[in-house]
Amino acid sequence: MMLIFFLAVNALAFLIMFLDKRKSKKASAERISEGMLFFIATAFGSVGVYAGMFVFHHKTQKWYFLVGIPLLILQNSALLYLIKENIMLF
Repeated sequence: MMLIFFLAVNALAFLIMFLDKRKSKKASAERISEGMLFFIATAFGSVGVYAGMFVFHHKTQKWYFLVGIPLLILQNSALLYLIKENIMLF
């Protein structure tokens, strides 16, 4: 069940990166905020955001994406491990 959730969230994150890249080419299109992209990455979508960055060449010039998203991948991996092993977080 956790694997399905993880795959779904990352597929959605990847799709959102695609949509924002497409919107970036249209002058009048309403963009997805960088804060929302980081929120999605924090909510276990970091792998999808990271893949979208390089597949669509989107946000790859922003240092805070190049540093922040890999750090969120590490954080998400640690949290998934703790959840999988039923280690109490509080």
